[in-house]
Amino acid sequence: MAAKAHTSLSKFIISIVDGAIDEKDEMAPRHARELDGLKNEVKTMREDLQRKNILIERYEAELKRYRAAPWLETNFAGSRRLNEDLVRTLKARGHVDRFQLLEALGIDPIEKDLVKAIDGQLETLAGFGMVRTENNSIEWVA
Repeated sequence: MAAKAHTSLSKFIISIVDGAIDEKDEMAPRHARELDGLKNEVKTMREDLQRKNILIERYEAELKRYRAAPWLETNFAGSRRLNEDLVRTLKARGHVDRFQLLEALGIDPIEKDLVKAIDGQLETLAGFGMVRTENNSIEWVA
């Protein structure tokens, strides 16, 4: 019978014994128990992934605020680092609307400090002739 089932004798015997035990104790078959275990494991992993994604979002928001801090100081002396994503986005798109730019950078227009920091960087880029701004339109010139 094991040969007809294309399985080894030991696996065949285990499946027969499991089947008999499941019928007798009215328990779910072994594969159903394994499936339930895997479903629980997937659920746990999804919850863990969701917690980690929330944590990553918080860290990214904190990093944006940290990088924007020098651009919020009014009497800053020294050099400040430009947002690489800002320059990359402006170069790639060439011409962009202010709101599209904020969206591309993942900045909510409600976050006034971050918007102010981006505006300060755009003013600096405009001062060096690298961008041209008119109303809400920004164009990469350099």
